[in-house]
Amino acid sequence: MSSEMPAYPVAVRRTVHRSFHDHVFEDHFEWLRDKDSDDVRAHLNRENDYAEAVTAHLQPLREDIYREIKDRTQETDMSVPSRNGAWWYFARTVEGGAHQVFCRFPASEIGDSEDAWTPPTVEPGVTLPGEQTLLDANAASEGHEFYGLGAFSVSEDGTHLAWSEDTAGDERFTVYVKDLATGQLLPDRIEQTSYGAFLTPDASQLIYTVVDDSWRPWRVYRHVIGTASEQDELLYQEDDPGLWLGVELSADKKWLMVVSACSEYCEYRIHPVAAPHHEWLTLIPESDRVLYSAEPITVAGTDYVLLTHDYQAPNSRVSLMPLSQAGSSIADVDLVDVVPVSEEARIEVCEPTATHLVVSLRAETTPRVRLIPRAGLESLMAGTAGAQGLAGTEPAFDEELFTASLVSARYENPVVRVSYTSFVTPPRIYDIPTAGPGHHGADELGVGEPILRREATVLGGYDRTDYTVERDWAVADDGTRIPISLVRRADLDTTVPAPVIQYAYGSYESSTDPGFSISRLSLLDRGVVWAVAHVRGGGELGRPWYDHGKKLTKKNTFTDYVAVTRHLAERQDVDAARIAVLGGSAGGLLVGAVLNLAPDLYCGALAAVPFVDPLTSMLMPELPLTALEWEEWGNPVADRQVYDYMRSYSPYENLRAADYPPILAVTSLNDTRVLYVEPAKWVAALREHAEHPETVLLRCEMAGGHGGASGRYSQWKDTAWEYAWLAETLGVAGQPVSPAVSR
Repeated sequence: MSSEMPAYPVAVRRTVHRSFHDHVFEDHFEWLRDKDSDDVRAHLNRENDYAEAVTAHLQPLREDIYREIKDRTQETDMSVPSRNGAWWYFARTVEGGAHQVFCRFPASEIGDSEDAWTPPTVEPGVTLPGEQTLLDANAASEGHEFYGLGAFSVSEDGTHLAWSEDTAGDERFTVYVKDLATGQLLPDRIEQTSYGAFLTPDASQLIYTVVDDSWRPWRVYRHVIGTASEQDELLYQEDDPGLWLGVELSADKKWLMVVSACSEYCEYRIHPVAAPHHEWLTLIPESDRVLYSAEPITVAGTDYVLLTHDYQAPNSRVSLMPLSQAGSSIADVDLVDVVPVSEEARIEVCEPTATHLVVSLRAETTPRVRLIPRAGLESLMAGTAGAQGLAGTEPAFDEELFTASLVSARYENPVVRVSYTSFVTPPRIYDIPTAGPGHHGADELGVGEPILRREATVLGGYDRTDYTVERDWAVADDGTRIPISLVRRADLDTTVPAPVIQYAYGSYESSTDPGFSISRLSLLDRGVVWAVAHVRGGGELGRPWYDHGKKLTKKNTFTDYVAVTRHLAERQDVDAARIAVLGGSAGGLLVGAVLNLAPDLYCGALAAVPFVDPLTSMLMPELPLTALEWEEWGNPVADRQVYDYMRSYSPYENLRAADYPPILAVTSLNDTRVLYVEPAKWVAALREHAEHPETVLLRCEMAGGHGGASGRYSQWKDTAWEYAWLAETLGVAGQPVSPAVSR
């Protein structure tokens, strides 16, 4: 930072008292919660001005990093076309356009021949014969500071499109409907919806959800196309404030399915799409406290439900349940396992196609996809398949740490689409033929060799062999081994200690899986090592890994992270004096907590939309998401033990006089998930405790949501701003860029 810095903003104290469970907390900065207050907005603007002023000298580096991201990105590009019925669907990006253009063109082949399912070649800037533009999001975003899509649904018959837009960043959407035959925008328009609106297969109805005052999806509606939205029918309402409500079509598009759920249990209700006023049929009742997903299927003429569930299976299993037993307690249901429980693999979901079951699972920390032929289900139900479930196959890849994820498994399509990426491999798209044994070279399980359709282009001569990936392990205080992923340039001299950015998330069973990042190359090429700490609270090592990092074991997340830092600091190739902590949202909570635990271990900290005042938020059920979040953190309103435990780790409430490292907190005014007030209060309080308060910065996006600004160019600029700050904090701001990193 400049030696002649302006004075940092000082938030005035306006003390209020929070009283729960015979404990009183003096909160000096709660007044910052009033988003509409002129004083609050003036303070946030002062914070932005200060952050800009004291980092103005980094502008050339920001421009360099922005240019590096831009120059490596193929700006005019397209997705791999995906076939649905008589059309191929894809999206274009164009140079200068911040958003995507969604397109389609007619398929010329029919049947399941290889030609019929080989995506046509789409060239940048070249319009295909018969190509139609469904939605130009660049044009739609004009005149808006923020623009985000919440739903994009083409009816199965291809006649209509429904999509929803958010133009404020608060994740409340307006749904529009378009007749694709005429290109006309229909008068149907629905305000204030949540994510996930979709058309029924025949395009006669639109199904959508709305949120309550606390931003919880709680109602599902049916809108008949061509009628006024005031006439929309309420299909279901979830009154439990601890459950969110979702709705979807079954894989075969024959059933409408509503699910009430939290992170620990759920309840599905279904009825036939063809009978819109049919009574809802409950599958496994909520009272059983089972977490499951469901797909109705037919085996040998009998109706079953394919369940992916955690009953007597912490890592879940896949079972068949007779549809006739729906509504019964799961203990009384005749379950037959298709994929039995395993300690080595975490089963996440199972989706049926006409020929196969597609299982998304996690093993050895990484996601992968398994395909199982449905032909074996008949023998399974007849009791002749054995107790080990059905045999399946997983595509093989040549890296130890990778992410293989299901992109699409449309019920009638004879291909399954899978994405593949790693820390050094740009995203790839594979199609896996599933037409049957011997068809298109398929094996005895009816699965063909994966066909590479595309690898994302990285311009500038990118070569993945210029980088190396390593798996390491740290040991936590209780003896638990914590996996670490390390990414660096292959030509770094490992005898010379290097600076490290240590990232983690560690909540909601959300795993930080291997994935490619163009922007990260700008740090790697300046000699920085990227380290991911796979701490408890995530899902890398199965459901127990998550369970041991939530509620009354949440502190494991933070102490695991510190254990990883201490482990890295002991490595010969790591500069212990240059380790920066990075995390966002719930990972921002981690940043705040570890800074209170061990501020001396870090040279800097970047906290993005950080959840740093968790106890205050969890004590306010009227806030967005709070009641839903009690399943993650516990309910401090009702439980004194939870209250005391959260108070013991809340970053905002555990600040102390310490030599905190330089800190950058970034947030968005319209974020509905982690309100801007949390980092604003935290920064104000940090400055009262830190030995160097001038090094604590707050940057607030005044027209963004939880993901920051909208549009790729704005997001690149934000990333360049943050990475330039990190580069200076790590002492590499003036570092020459590889190849030939000067050590």
